[in-house]
Amino acid sequence: MVVLRLKRMGRRHRPFYRVCAMDKRSPRDGRVIEELGWFDPLVEDSKQTELKIDRINYWLSVGAQPSSTVATLLRRADCDPKPGKKVEAGS
Repeated sequence: MVVLRLKRMGRRHRPFYRVCAMDKRSPRDGRVIEELGWFDPLVEDSKQTELKIDRINYWLSVGAQPSSTVATLLRRADCDPKPGKKVEAGS
């Protein structure tokens, strides 16, 4: 199963994370399938995250599951972490 999760980079006391599509069985900092963006928790302004929304939507459409932290980041970026068939009102 493919999951969207964070891979820790940076140094001690200065974390930096990459949002990656990874096999669920691989370790946290292990081999990735595709890197989808980054997240810097110590930055205060709007440049805290950068995500490739089109690629994230692709991985979600083929069944990848986001971790709880990645789902929160996707909601902040106005991306639905649970894609699927949208039901229109009145139909």
